[in-house]
Amino acid sequence: MSDTAISYAHKTAEGGWRVADSRISLDSVVRAYWEGKSPEAIAEEFSTLSIEQVYGAIAYYLHNRAEIDEYLSQQDAKWTQLAAQSDASHGPLLARLRGERTSQLRGPAAP
Repeated sequence: MSDTAISYAHKTAEGGWRVADSRISLDSVVRAYWEGKSPEAIAEEFSTLSIEQVYGAIAYYLHNRAEIDEYLSQQDAKWTQLAAQSDASHGPLLARLRGERTSQLRGPAAP
């Protein structure tokens, strides 16, 4: 038996969190867990993760819940701020593009 501890998540140099030995964000696994998905379903959704990595990432989250929840809350605030800035800066263009997209989805107008 080995005494080597396995870490299932790590903090990146940029301050984000990743599932160890992968490019999958811990955020993605935690949010899927919050949605009630089983570890097996999460592993299917993120096919590059093993079932061990998913269980390990969830265990890591549960053990470090306060820190990870704070990080996720900060990320949500950043995304909300960025969305508001984008809408303020590009609102008319985005509205026009969304309108064109809606028109395309509806198909040609009836004669």
